[in-house]
This record gives sequence, structure tokens and C-alpha cells, in this order.
Amino acid sequence: MQPISTVLHPTDFSNASADAFVHALKIALVAKAMLYILHVPSGGDDDVMAFPHVRDTLARWGLMDADEPPQAVEARLGMRVAKVDLEPQAPEDGVRRFIAEHKPDLMVLATEGRQGVARWLHGSVAEKLARATTAPTLFVPAKGRTFVDQMRGEVRLHHVLIPIDQRPKPAAAVGFAMGLAHLLAGMGAEERLLHIGKEPPRIARHNEPDRVLPVALRKGDVVKAIIDTANDWPADLIAMATAGHRSVFDLIRGSTTEQVLRQAPCPVLAVPVG
Repeated sequence: MQPISTVLHPTDFSNASADAFVHALKIALVAKAMLYILHVPSGGDDDVMAFPHVRDTLARWGLMDADEPPQAVEARLGMRVAKVDLEPQAPEDGVRRFIAEHKPDLMVLATEGRQGVARWLHGSVAEKLARATTAPTLFVPAKGRTFVDQMRGEVRLHHVLIPIDQRPKPAAAVGFAMGLAHLLAGMGAEERLLHIGKEPPRIARHNEPDRVLPVALRKGDVVKAIIDTANDWPADLIAMATAGHRSVFDLIRGSTTEQVLRQAPCPVLAVPVG
């Protein structure tokens, strides 16, 4: 996995964004990355004071005192944080320009659990945003299991479910997903590759090219099989390979990944490949 040096967390200041924020913060903290918390006013009553409180959260996690100056975050913890409040504009335009300029390595977005993506990413907004980045995107549900505890900052990321097929080629997605899992949770994180059908792709272990990773096989409806496996194992993260620039766009348009996202009991990581 390529190092994560920049994490982007667009937020609409909704309650649904709280879990997504702590996931973005934890990943940036462990990776010692730059965290951009991005808000694009859309003409409503959004209050800039509603930005997530980074130092309060880190103090709650026992990592620093809440009254320390902002520069202490970098000096003590090795990460940087920038809260960016763009000029009022269409959210998709602001996020698209920001992505083009900063090229994040990972984007973290809130979802409304089983109701799909957060309100300001509905419809055409998501389509335009999707075309702006090929970065992996972590979708964190407002309702359901999450793997970063808001109060303590502890990570529970033991089971990573990775549905695979011949297309798009899944090796890069497997590598990124498990690299992220091992970064956050150590080598105790375990992957389970899942193929719906009879002939799964062969994926070698990254450190043992002569050994092929085992793949669990299931029959029937693809989405149902993925969700059933995620519930039965149970999975802490579902990671799915997506097709390049169409990664998030496919999620909104009605692809398998989008259907999984709407029903997933845990966060979903979409990894563009190809």
C-alpha cells in the first residue's frame, strides 16, 4: 500500500458525520498524515463553529490536553490538521476543486446508514465529485458497526471482507484494504476473500508470490451473499474494488457496490483500480 500522506474529510456538519470524522482523524493520526476537514457552505444556516473539535477529541482519547495550542497536535503527535471553510458555492464544485489541488490519498465520507449517502452527496453532486478523484473512499455509516470508538479512539478492525471477481482486477484493492487494516490494527487484522460463483480470480500473497490466498465461495444473489457474509462473520470493514474514475459514481448509480453500501452493517471501502 502506498503511504497515506493526505486524508480528506468533507463534512456537512450533520450528526451523521460524527463517526466519519473520528475515522478520518484516527487514520491521519496513525499515518501521521495531513487531515483536511472540508466544509462547503451551500447557502443554508451552517455554522463554522460546528467544525469537529480535534483537540477535544484527542484529549478525550488521552493523547493531549484540550487547552494546548493547535501547533501541539503536530509537535506531539506528528499529524497536521487544517479546517477549510470554502466560499459559499455548489458543494460538488468546491470539493472537486479542492481534490484537484490537493490530491488526497484517502477520502472519508459519512453515510446515513441504510438510506444511502449523506444528504449533500445525493444525485448529481456525487456524480460530479466522483469524476474528480481516483482516491480510495471510506464510507462510514451513521448507524451500524464502526471500527473507531468515538469516546476512546480505540480501533476494532479484526475482520475485513473483500468481495472479488475477475473484473475489476482485485489485487490492488486487497493490498490497499489490508495495508490500511494492518496500519490501524496491526497484523491481527484478518482478510476473507469472497467470490460469488465457481471460478474466483487467483491472488498471490504479497510477501509469498508462490502462495495463493484462499477464497470463500458462495452462490446466489451477489449483494445478498456479501451482506449475509458480512453479518455472519461478522465483518468490521467491507472493501471492494471499483473501476477507476467511476468509483463513487458507480456507488450512486446503482452498482453492486452501491447496493452493498446501502445495506452494509459496517464501513465500506471503495478502492479504484485499473
